[in-house]
Amino acid sequence: MTVASKITSVLLLTTAVAADCANTLKPINDAKLANGWSYRPVATGFTKPRGIQFDKDGGLLVVDAKVGIFHLALKDDGDTCVTANKTTLLQNKGLTHGIALSEDGKTLYASTPTNVYAWSYDSKAIKLGGSNRTVISNMTNIDQVTRTLTMSSKIPGTLLVSQGSASDEDQNSLDKQSGHSQIRSFDLTKHTDSAYSFTDGDLIGWGLRNSVGVAEHPTTGGIWSVENSVDNLIRNNVDLHADNPGEELNYHGLVDKADDKDRGRNFGFPYCFTVWGTKNITDLGNLNVGDQVPDGLGPKDITDGVCNSQYAAPVLALQPHSAPLDIKFNKDGSTAYISFHGSFNSPNPVGYRIASISFKDGKPIAAHSSTDAAKDVITAADLSKCTKPANCLRPVGLALDAKGRLWFSSDSGEIFVMQKDPNASDGKGSTGTMLHPGWVTVSLAVILASFILV
Repeated sequence: MTVASKITSVLLLTTAVAADCANTLKPINDAKLANGWSYRPVATGFTKPRGIQFDKDGGLLVVDAKVGIFHLALKDDGDTCVTANKTTLLQNKGLTHGIALSEDGKTLYASTPTNVYAWSYDSKAIKLGGSNRTVISNMTNIDQVTRTLTMSSKIPGTLLVSQGSASDEDQNSLDKQSGHSQIRSFDLTKHTDSAYSFTDGDLIGWGLRNSVGVAEHPTTGGIWSVENSVDNLIRNNVDLHADNPGEELNYHGLVDKADDKDRGRNFGFPYCFTVWGTKNITDLGNLNVGDQVPDGLGPKDITDGVCNSQYAAPVLALQPHSAPLDIKFNKDGSTAYISFHGSFNSPNPVGYRIASISFKDGKPIAAHSSTDAAKDVITAADLSKCTKPANCLRPVGLALDAKGRLWFSSDSGEIFVMQKDPNASDGKGSTGTMLHPGWVTVSLAVILASFILV
């Protein structure tokens, strides 16, 4: 091959690969990425985007809290170079967070603080049916009102719904029939004429202050949740809230196994809380990270022993006040991604990140007492700026697309796509922000020079 033909070939390659991405959006806030990851905003201008869900035709559905539901038609030019065309599917100021699709993709579910509604949905026409029907009702408590929805893939037609507490001392959470602080499942194939009351559902877990993120493991079918614990913890008149209680990664067993010992367990709220920081708990005894202790507000007979023998402990403790709001598994279940929305009640800002936890055989690899199981994927570039949360990335909803790319919503009104280079080694990461196709020009220029010199 002549030098001229070599130059022509490389220039053509440079033009094809290094052309600027049509998506020129820039992130509102800076972020740090783990090694091998790139990211890019794909859509902006939302008010408070929460739950996100891919439909059968690759469109991304977004719940914008107190606004409605939007559809993003995506033009995919590879890697993170994706552009979006936004369509309003539904205007509804009552919607808060939850969104799910039926197994066939033809029914869309969304939630308000009191009800779960269903609409017929045509993903090709990008259109909802004219009217909705109520499928679950009587979720009436105030305070924690996200009402997360998760549709089982293992058991089509089974919808899981999480209802939080009414306060940090919610005594109704002690009563199964209150519906407070619970996750329940509903077989929507058997109940089509009238709505379920929330307490009609099968009890998956209770004693859960606010388990916003709920996911089904793709290979085992086990149900996992991430729990947002209380803001202030006092024990023996000592304020422990700087380093306690831990947020939680909890396991709830299998939806379709009524005799599963892990299904329907009580996780201790409002009396028992998870240890994270052991340094300032002077009477901890033999308890460790991940064990449970009572606060100073409950009955005297709720002791350390009671909390650890009569209530379920988390599989892993997570950093206090970091506010985990979603959990999603990759296709083979080897990794769980968790969005940590970020603190408002911590002496120093924490959270403001997405992290991954490694799984094997359907369970985390890390030990129960681990404090470093969650590895950063993306995090705010400077946590000190997060004393004003608007200055930082605040991840909420997560979704993975057919290519395995990770998508997330943020309080900044942005929707992002992330991709990991499969050849990248794990590491603490870089200070880079976005993958820009134009950067490839530099690399190809080096290749061009090497061709000329040959």
